[in-house]
Amino acid sequence: MLEHGGRLRLAAQHYSIPLADWVDLSTGINPQAWPVPPLAPEVWQRLPETDDGLEAAAAAYYGSTQLLPVAGSQAAIQALPACFAPGRVITLAPTYAEHPHAWRGHALSALPAAEIDAAVGSADTLLLVQPNNPDGQRFSREQLLAWHADLATRGGRLIVDEAFLDAEPMASLVPLAGQPGLVVLRSVGKFFGLAGARVGFVFAETALLEKLADRLGPWAVSGPARAVTAAALADTAWQAAARAQLAADSQRLAALLDQHGLGGGAGTALFQWRPRPDAARIHGQLAQQGILTRLFDTPPGLRFGLPGNETEWARLAAALICLRTL
Repeated sequence: MLEHGGRLRLAAQHYSIPLADWVDLSTGINPQAWPVPPLAPEVWQRLPETDDGLEAAAAAYYGSTQLLPVAGSQAAIQALPACFAPGRVITLAPTYAEHPHAWRGHALSALPAAEIDAAVGSADTLLLVQPNNPDGQRFSREQLLAWHADLATRGGRLIVDEAFLDAEPMASLVPLAGQPGLVVLRSVGKFFGLAGARVGFVFAETALLEKLADRLGPWAVSGPARAVTAAALADTAWQAAARAQLAADSQRLAALLDQHGLGGGAGTALFQWRPRPDAARIHGQLAQQGILTRLFDTPPGLRFGLPGNETEWARLAAALICLRTL
């Protein structure tokens, strides 16, 4: 399995720091998660049903009825490549590692952003994360739609993973995903902070959704997860407050990192990316103080998620001060 953030127990064991004493900034998940209420007993006792309101809530929230609930967008990432004939696939480098890993049976090229436009003309699939994970790179809506138009005329497709886009709903391509050759993935793990529920959605034309549903089988999402997600997607007041809070916290985190010599890079509402040749050293020094970040090797850099409360903000600030004295 590939390496991911959130492996807090492993870090606690490695650095001999008790689990409760850590500030986990390694995941890019909203630390102020949607508050899950008690669930009715029957959602634990009955098999999941597709007329329980989840699809309707998702259609209202995302702006499209062309959807399939899946067990986190990871389930779709793994299943989608088998829905297409082997061909040439282009993705961004770096990007979320599970995407290129899943397409190993195809002719895969991982390219820097500047080289993608020239390569699209000979591709069958263009696969992008928008905004990109881990470095926050973005492509304009006009550019994405131009690439989609080019691919679709040749029977190809644009696949866009919008896992980190909930804080900017107007930037989403979901409302267009019923068009041939456009596939959009969404997840409730990041913005809603419900990563443990393992719920995501695929938006695409009907034929692809049916093929994907056949591959994933019945009851892909558990009844309790469906109930929680439907309620979260309908809570517009919480969503508006969360977007405002995340925007403020992301700016605060960027300023804090800049203040302590970790400038450059980019970010999203849920994380900040800092490319650093000495990323491994900084990662280790922060971990020795109980601050877990996400370390990347190629290119070397650190991804910082958002602290969840003022105590964690103070812990991070103190750890960053220590970096300059070590």
